[in-house]
Amino acid sequence: MKNIFLIITTFFAISCKAQTFPLRSFSDLPVNSYEKDTNNELPDYEGTWKGIWNNKAIYVTLKKITNKYDNTFKYYRDYLIAKFKVTDLNGLVLFDNTNLSDDHAKIKGGGFRKIDDKYSLIYIDMDLCERSGDILIHFTDATKTKLQWHYSQDENFIEPDCFYYNYAPQDYPQPLPKNIVLTKQ
Repeated sequence: MKNIFLIITTFFAISCKAQTFPLRSFSDLPVNSYEKDTNNELPDYEGTWKGIWNNKAIYVTLKKITNKYDNTFKYYRDYLIAKFKVTDLNGLVLFDNTNLSDDHAKIKGGGFRKIDDKYSLIYIDMDLCERSGDILIHFTDATKTKLQWHYSQDENFIEPDCFYYNYAPQDYPQPLPKNIVLTKQ
């Protein structure tokens, strides 16, 4: 009797495995399902990417996160995170969040867009008065060594207790470039 119970329990546990959907499942997913990188697309983005803009260098490190539960959508998913370091051309560090844990990365992936096949990410920086925006990335060459980056900054309301409250908008810190082609390092 114990063996029958064990067999039934094992069978039930195996059959209760969450449904798996590919990254490009452009529909609502069931609770506790898994949006998985079934086509192994995200590893091409992983690594360190470099670009130069406005006399600054940016180093963006992209990393694939696997099978992480998303509290907002209530399902598991694979996605990219990004950490970055910005220096002036003399090497002075202007921004650096590369030492943050993966759970606290300021840039997190949303997924591939159906309309144009670009990968979207969201940037939220609590250290810069909740500065936020959307980032779109896509490869510009067949070898996948050049990455087009487009950042659209949100219109942020700056609270009076923010360090930059009395600054003119053009004087706010600019940690990310608007448009740049990054090269894989």
